Amino acid sequence: MQPKSAVTEMEIVEKASVFHSDATQKLLAFASLIVMFIVFSLASPNFARFNNIVGILLSTAVNGILAVGVSFVIVTGGIDLSIGTVMTLSAVMAGVVITFWQLPIFLGILAGVATGALCGSINGAAVAKMKIPPFIATLGMMMISKGLSLVISGTKPIYFVDTPAFRRIAMGTIFGIPNAVLIFFCSAIVASLILTRTILGRYTFALGSNEEAARLSGINVDRWKIGVYTLGGMFSGLAGIIMASRLNSAQPALGQGYELEAIAAVVIGGTSLSGGEGSILGTVIGAFIMSVLTNGLRILSIPQEWQTVVIGVIVILAVYMDILRRQRR
Repeated sequence: MQPKSAVTEMEIVEKASVFHSDATQKLLAFASLIVMFIVFSLASPNFARFNNIVGILLSTAVNGILAVGVSFVIVTGGIDLSIGTVMTLSAVMAGVVITFWQLPIFLGILAGVATGALCGSINGAAVAKMKIPPFIATLGMMMISKGLSLVISGTKPIYFVDTPAFRRIAMGTIFGIPNAVLIFFCSAIVASLILTRTILGRYTFALGSNEEAARLSGINVDRWKIGVYTLGGMFSGLAGIIMASRLNSAQPALGQGYELEAIAAVVIGGTSLSGGEGSILGTVIGAFIMSVLTNGLRILSIPQEWQTVVIGVIVILAVYMDILRRQRR
């Protein structure tokens, strides 16, 4: 049995380590965001204009909602490569309900979110019950949802022609701020409360920290893992609604590639790919870093291919920093 002073010292060291790994990471990410904003503002007078700032916020909304959802999955030590195409399938299902079936808009929204939740639960069942590695299970779902989007839509976009109210879901404004941005912020707040204040959040961290220990402590690992993937799918469905509303159409060929940007935002925000560590605030900061970087490079007329190279380098550096942080701990 250790002396009381030794235990106290260990607790202090442990708390200091956690603070260093979490708070410092978010602080560095936020500082990087501020530095990029200043640099691009000095490089181009067009960057800091109100319309461009609103454009950055709007472009962050969809990627940010996807990133918030996949944060839960990554905290468990998993991965979800299907969020982009599940988003597309959700948008297509909303289009079918609203445009083809002529049902009320709220039913179309419900259908889109439910489609995302269903895909997420299937991913979770494949990972938890069938013991398929998350990479393979979600890669399969990515291909399935992409194919279903094309089949259901007949490979053609579904337009929301006679439903201006649907367009206002994302493009309506309050004090000049698009509704899509407000929905993103509300989603982030709700997700943060779930992750930090609910039993689902506690079990999410427990699964990522040590899944076997969680199982031995009596946690139904399979059930909660399915729940985490289902929640991530719901956020993908919501992102699909926002995307369809913004474009005023459901584009069946759109979506693939969004998962990489969302996962990059999560990693840049300090969530560890090894699981057990992360925050929604960090993810939001990471999403804004991605949007500011992409927008700034476009304003500076940097070719698209070089934009991709820069983003790839940043993702590698973010993962490397996470590795170094874990080694120090």
